[in-house]
Amino acid sequence: MSVPDFQAIMLPLLHLTEDGGEHTLAEAVGAIAAGFHLSPGDLAERLPSGKQSRFANRVGWAQTHLKKAGLLIQPGRGRFVITPRGAGVLAEHPSEITMASLMQFPEFVEFRRSASGVHGGGGPIVPPGVAELDPQEQLDRSYQGIRQVLAQDLLQKMKDCAPSFFERLVVDLLVKMGYGGSFKDAAQAVGQSGDGGVDGVIKEDRLGLDLVYLQAKRWQGTVGRPVVQGFAGSLEGFKAHKGVLITTSKFTPDAHDYVSHIGKRIVLISGEQLAQLMIDHGIGVTEVETYVVKRLDLDYFEDNG
Repeated sequence: MSVPDFQAIMLPLLHLTEDGGEHTLAEAVGAIAAGFHLSPGDLAERLPSGKQSRFANRVGWAQTHLKKAGLLIQPGRGRFVITPRGAGVLAEHPSEITMASLMQFPEFVEFRRSASGVHGGGGPIVPPGVAELDPQEQLDRSYQGIRQVLAQDLLQKMKDCAPSFFERLVVDLLVKMGYGGSFKDAAQAVGQSGDGGVDGVIKEDRLGLDLVYLQAKRWQGTVGRPVVQGFAGSLEGFKAHKGVLITTSKFTPDAHDYVSHIGKRIVLISGEQLAQLMIDHGIGVTEVETYVVKRLDLDYFEDNG
């Protein structure tokens, strides 16, 4: 038997958790492989990178999709458990769980929207109709899909972490982006104000020729114009003209419109943008694989006489 795709794995994976206990991915791989009667050869099949078995990779993506739909949760590192919603799905005795059936859950719809309509079917996430794309575009679309999943996971981690850790995370990112001089300088500047609607001040460049005023909060719900106006007013009190407002949620269109029509330069960074910046600058993430894409060098063959 060939290795099943991740959609075929989702229902057996959910059944594995119906005892209400915590389970690990390694445990799931073994149990589900036995259920599919996979041969040693099937289990030995690896991804093109050679670093992971294809079946384990697909079990991992099945788990990801069930979590995004709210059928599983992850109470700790490397462990997952069924949710009341997941138990409710099993109570309906479905014959299968597919991408289409998960679209009934708003969280999964949002996940699909954020991931630009791409979904998993092995290692990289591959969008519908991908077979119609050329290999270069397939790779690019797959990479963007994986990146979006990572960004969402980062955002959830930021929402769960302690306020002090979130402040340190912001400092790490700003220093990596070239602001604040050294980490020590930035850490001393950020979080020192604590009043007037400003959380900290950081150098715009290593020489400190200009200062940027910061406010970084894990607001609940969408951040609207009143919060941004308050921050702009705080800058006025410091006679400052540059500020960065960071949130783990989103800003309303009205908030964006406001900063585009005032004299001060205020940059709004939403949770999704913050996660993307963390990926770009290597904060809270680790490299798994690197692919180098090459093309034909026509200049090399120009003089072939």
